[in-house]
Amino acid sequence: MRTLYGMSLEELQQLCAELQLPRFAAKQIARWLYRRHVGSIDEMTDISAAGRALLKEKVTLGLSAPLRESVSKDGTKKYLFKTSEGALIESAYIPDGERATLCVSSQAGCRMGCRFCATAQQGLQHSLSVADILNQIISLPERDGLTNLVFMGMGEPLDNMASLLPALEILTAEWGFGWSPTRITVSTAGVAKNLAEFLDKTKVHLAVSLHNPFHEERAEIMPIEKAYPIADVVEILRRYDFTHQRRVSFEYIVMSGLNNSPRHIKELCRLLNGIKCRMNLIRFHKIPSSPYFSPDQEKMERFRDTLTAKGIMTTIRASRGEDIEAACGLLSTREGKA
Repeated sequence: MRTLYGMSLEELQQLCAELQLPRFAAKQIARWLYRRHVGSIDEMTDISAAGRALLKEKVTLGLSAPLRESVSKDGTKKYLFKTSEGALIESAYIPDGERATLCVSSQAGCRMGCRFCATAQQGLQHSLSVADILNQIISLPERDGLTNLVFMGMGEPLDNMASLLPALEILTAEWGFGWSPTRITVSTAGVAKNLAEFLDKTKVHLAVSLHNPFHEERAEIMPIEKAYPIADVVEILRRYDFTHQRRVSFEYIVMSGLNNSPRHIKELCRLLNGIKCRMNLIRFHKIPSSPYFSPDQEKMERFRDTLTAKGIMTTIRASRGEDIEAACGLLSTREGKA
C-alpha cells in the first residue's frame, strides 16, 4: 500500500484525482501531514468522511515510532528505527542550548567504504524512501523543538538523490514543512556526478567530507576519491556563490600522523583558495579494527589555529554522544540491534 508521507503536492493532487476528491483536498492533506503531523487519516477533519474512507482504502500514513532510545550523559539521544524494507537505521538528536539538531540517515548502511566510519563497515542494505527519511523527523519525540536538520547520519545523501530531493522539497516548500533552507545541511563524501544537480535544485547548506587534500592519501581512506577526486568536487563548487545565505563547509576528521602535518595544511590552502568556506575539524572516534587514532587537544587546537591564520575559518566540532555510539562516524546497525 502506498504511503501518504513522502508524497509531493503534485502526487497528492494525482491521488485526489484518482479518488475523485476535489483538487483543493491535496493542499488540505499536505497541511495535515506536514504542518499538523497527524497520526491517522481520521484526524483530517476537513476532508469528508467518505473521502477519508477512500484514502484509508488506498494509502497508509507510513509512520513508525522509534524502536529504541539511547541517552548520552551529555544529553544527546540516539533513536533506532526500522525502515519500510525492514532494515535498521539510527538518528541522533543533539540539544545544545537554544539549538536542537537532528542528524538523519539517508540510507540503511553505506557503500562508500570510508575506512574511518562504522556505517561503511556494514555495507549498503538499501536507500531510504522519502517516507523513511521524513519518519525520522516526524516520529521524533522532540520534533516540535527542532531548530536544525543535518543529513549526516548513515549513508551518502547524494547516492540517494531519488529520495533526497523530494524530501528536501517537502521540508522547505510552503505547502510542506515550510522550513527555511538555512536550517538544513546536507553532507557528501563527494559524489561529483550528482553535485551540480543538488546545488541547482536546492538552497540548503552543503558539507563536504574532505579528510585529506592529497589524491592518493584520500583514496586510501575514502575509496570514492578514485571515482570522484576531491579536486573535481572543488572545481564544481567554484561555479557557485557561497557568499550569501547558502554556505559550504568542509568536514575534516583529524587522524594523528595521517592528515594533520604542515604539508597537509599547505595543500588545503592551495585546494580551497578562493572559496568562501568553513573547515570543521572532528576528533576521530575509534571504531573496531581501525588503525587510526585522534591527536590530543593541543594538536587539534594548533591545527585549527594554523588554518585560521592562513585564511580558512576553522573550528573544532564538539564530540557529542560518544558514550552511546552516536558521535560522528559511529552510527551502525551492523549487529542488527533491534
